[in-house]
Amino acid sequence: MTKILVLYFSRNGATAEMANYIARGIESVAGVEAMLRTVPDVSTVCEKIAGSIPAQGAIYATIEDLKKCDGLALGSPTNFGNMAAPLKYFIDKTIEIWFSGALSGKPAGVFTSTGSMHGGQESTLLSMMLPLLHHGMLILGVPYTETALRETKSGGTPYGPSNLSLEHTGLSEEEKILCRAFGARLAKTALLLKAGTEKNSWE
Repeated sequence: MTKILVLYFSRNGATAEMANYIARGIESVAGVEAMLRTVPDVSTVCEKIAGSIPAQGAIYATIEDLKKCDGLALGSPTNFGNMAAPLKYFIDKTIEIWFSGALSGKPAGVFTSTGSMHGGQESTLLSMMLPLLHHGMLILGVPYTETALRETKSGGTPYGPSNLSLEHTGLSEEEKILCRAFGARLAKTALLLKAGTEKNSWE
């Protein structure tokens, strides 16, 4: 089974909702499984003590989850045009994987949610791509062949799915479509790349 890790941090629930729609898109592709994972919050003074299993929602990610995945969707709310500190903290601890090259050649993409019209969606998505490029991952976005990208009046970018979370009204129909389409694209790409890698290993 090909496994896609959907790794995110969500403070008010919008990014988590996006993660779930992306997971639906992933699992719409036969032979692919979505692994939903989150990260614990951090304190400005010291790392918060967190149990191994959160009270609700997705379980916490581990380095092993990253090692075993065949693709990655990375999600965060926008924090001043950048990813949230808890997710950045987790990514900063992946030096071991970087050295081993465990993520190199695997597909990845990013998604975000913001509470204001010009809250930094695109700068957040672009900055989230940087550590993935350092890991040697192959970055996927959302092509304009997805009609919802041209029709959306809220979130949605070619750099990855996004959500405009005004008054916490939930995802728009276009945002849901783009999340599912992104998940399916990631899953299909992971299948193709994995099949190619296995074929080359046999030769």
